Amino acid sequence: MSARVLAIGDIHGCDVALEVLVHKLNIRAADTLIVLGDAVDRGPGTKRVVEQLIELEDACRLIFIQGNHEEMMLDGLKGGRFEDIWLNNGGQEAIDSYGRSYADVLPEHVEFLKTAIDYWENETAIFTHASLEPDVPLNEQSPEWLRWTRFTGEEAPHSSGKRVLCGHTPRISGEVTLANGWVCLDTWAYHDGYLSCLDLTHGLLYQSQQTGEFFERGVLSEEE
Repeated sequence: MSARVLAIGDIHGCDVALEVLVHKLNIRAADTLIVLGDAVDRGPGTKRVVEQLIELEDACRLIFIQGNHEEMMLDGLKGGRFEDIWLNNGGQEAIDSYGRSYADVLPEHVEFLKTAIDYWENETAIFTHASLEPDVPLNEQSPEWLRWTRFTGEEAPHSSGKRVLCGHTPRISGEVTLANGWVCLDTWAYHDGYLSCLDLTHGLLYQSQQTGEFFERGVLSEEE
């Protein structure tokens, strides 16, 4: 089989949903897997999610983009300005998955989270956690836009002509949103929705749930 480019939306501590996707998709060394950020917090299994992502570094080419929840977690663990906001928005669940205190968070997991990058692009697509500021070069984008700005569905096509894939703004319907060359893959995995994975090589959408269910959704098109 040919190498694939796969993008996964916000995992948010849904360890079972991630494990199901990885198993069913039979991710291989030739594949590139882009995780769009917010792998941590809210769901019950942040520790196991990070373990799986570290394992995937050896199984394929893993691209890990920093979301606002990774930013908050790294800051909160140091007692920074995001600490209270983080704990009240899924951070406590992340700590609970490790044990009882910040000290239980494995140092190697913290170091892995620090490796997350701001964005990634290839020949046909741009991958960001949240959004992109219009008419600003990628290397000049601010953290506010890359990790915090909400997707509206009214964004203009990117000036490069490339497709833009993002997460961050949950689609509570559980359906991936496509608009003007943008694709939002945050489908509310931690709250009765789905963890979504788009195979960009073949245009196929896959989804899973924390309950262990797996769904082959077929070709993703603008009519979705």
